[in-house]
Amino acid sequence: MNTVKIAARHAATGPVVEIVGDLDHATAHELRDFVARTGLRPGQRLVLDLARLEFCDSSGITALIAARNHAVAAGADVALAAVPANTLRVLRIVGLDQVFPLHPDAHSAIGDHPTAAPPG
Repeated sequence: MNTVKIAARHAATGPVVEIVGDLDHATAHELRDFVARTGLRPGQRLVLDLARLEFCDSSGITALIAARNHAVAAGADVALAAVPANTLRVLRIVGLDQVFPLHPDAHSAIGDHPTAAPPG
């Protein structure tokens, strides 16, 4: 049975959602539902931390797009962090690397957002 664990933490720029496990046809609805319940304000950034994502199929990619659409509708933006190589390859093939800002880790996805507090 495929499983996914989704948890959020708050950063100065907005929510950081960590996705752990398999994001596929059996679990993608969990991300869509989770993000739909996530309150976003204009100017915030929704970071999807994929560092512990093990597998992502087309349903998972669709859930990532739904998360982006939710953010845009709220006047926020979205970024993907620590995208695994196999998922990154798919994103590049279908051109979604041009739609999603990609970051090596959640820290950098938070750090370059214009509303982030200055260091120090």
